[in-house]
Amino acid sequence: MAASLLSSPRITMIQRLCSFVPDGGRVWTRHLSSTTGDATALSSSATGVASKAPHPSKKGRILTGVMIGLAIAGGAYVSTADEATFCGWLFKATKLVNPFFALLDAEVAHRLAVLAASRHLVPKEKRPDPAILGLEVWGRKFINPIGLAAGFDKNAEAVEGLLGLGFGFVEVGSVTPMPQEGNPKPRIFRLPKYGAIINRCGFNSEGIVVVAKRLGAQHGKRKMEETTSTLASSNDEVRQGGKAGPGILGVNIGKNKTSEDAAADYVQGVHTLSQYADYLVINISSPNTPGLRKLQGRKQLKDLVKRVQAARDEMQWAEEGPPPLLVKIAPDLSKQDLEDIAAVALALRLDGLIISNTTISRPDPLSSHPLATEAGGLSGKPLFDLSTSILKEMYILTRGRIPLIGCGGISSGEDAYRKIRAGATLVQLYTAFAYGGPALIPQMKAELVDCLKRDGFRSVQEAIGADCR
Repeated sequence: MAASLLSSPRITMIQRLCSFVPDGGRVWTRHLSSTTGDATALSSSATGVASKAPHPSKKGRILTGVMIGLAIAGGAYVSTADEATFCGWLFKATKLVNPFFALLDAEVAHRLAVLAASRHLVPKEKRPDPAILGLEVWGRKFINPIGLAAGFDKNAEAVEGLLGLGFGFVEVGSVTPMPQEGNPKPRIFRLPKYGAIINRCGFNSEGIVVVAKRLGAQHGKRKMEETTSTLASSNDEVRQGGKAGPGILGVNIGKNKTSEDAAADYVQGVHTLSQYADYLVINISSPNTPGLRKLQGRKQLKDLVKRVQAARDEMQWAEEGPPPLLVKIAPDLSKQDLEDIAAVALALRLDGLIISNTTISRPDPLSSHPLATEAGGLSGKPLFDLSTSILKEMYILTRGRIPLIGCGGISSGEDAYRKIRAGATLVQLYTAFAYGGPALIPQMKAELVDCLKRDGFRSVQEAIGADCR
């Protein structure tokens, strides 16, 4: 069995996992060496750690034990499992790592998660999605309607790894024209009892130059794969996948905190990043940038969208045309605000709306929690009812003519289904993914399939806005 494990390409994942943890590479190397008898080659290639290594911390020992246990169990499993079964095992195994991340500072844990995805230290979904989950939006085929919201991969570091997890689409950003640190730390607060997070990051971003460089490299790689691939039909009028791979890539753009001309910031973002995006998002709803939400007013929004649309349309585009332009709005809006936004969206033929960003409210029973007094936007389960209500209202106001992305409080396939019935064409999650990890994604897709079939829908498309009809 040992020989077959070492010859398998799946051993790469195990070795990467071990190299990611303290002292893990040396311990795993000893295990493999004793099994195969090739101690010299393996130990020299793994770490080269001196025999008198520093004593690892308690957290380090715990993590090392967990990861090595995963590696050994996975190795034993590889020789008997088929690709799909092994893929499912890997996703389930990530649940064992979640408790470790919960021990870390929220922002440190977030950084480690992005790093893991960027280095492909996460499972890759090998199983095709059920056909019932596929849908067409903006002339592009989505393999499923479940996406990752902006805020997780702010600087487009891990697009390929995140899409590989099985998301139908991933949105990066918010990206600001100039680099900025964001608000002082601490600025992310967990409320695990409520499945919620409060953040006041304030558009911390490496800036459009750095992000454009990363997306440009990914775009070039994708183009090269397209020219050598014979899988896609040249006569297919609907684009399969997007500019970053098999999934769809959205780019969320914001303004710098000190900028006096917000529209100029968004225009700059469009000019620099739109060529790499399957869709663009104007983020005017974060509560953590002073004055940003004022751009949701009728006149301000109309003027802003006109300028950004003009900037996008003046660029030269191939036959596929420019990327769709969406606006992300807040859940803390009055009836009149919603009517104004709907009127602007219809009049200017906006391509879509994302509903919604985080809330500055503190719904019960969370309002009594000590951290509820922290400034910032609340995301997670307590936001679900509010954001879904706003979503349904906007679907009615726009008469179902504009694709809506439902975001806010989704933590299960049933939640995603309720958003779709309320008018969402696509859905996004973030906070639930932060708590649940990669294992949540296939679980949600399976639950969504069950919900659709239970109510007699043959596709996601048929269920959109069912509660509004």
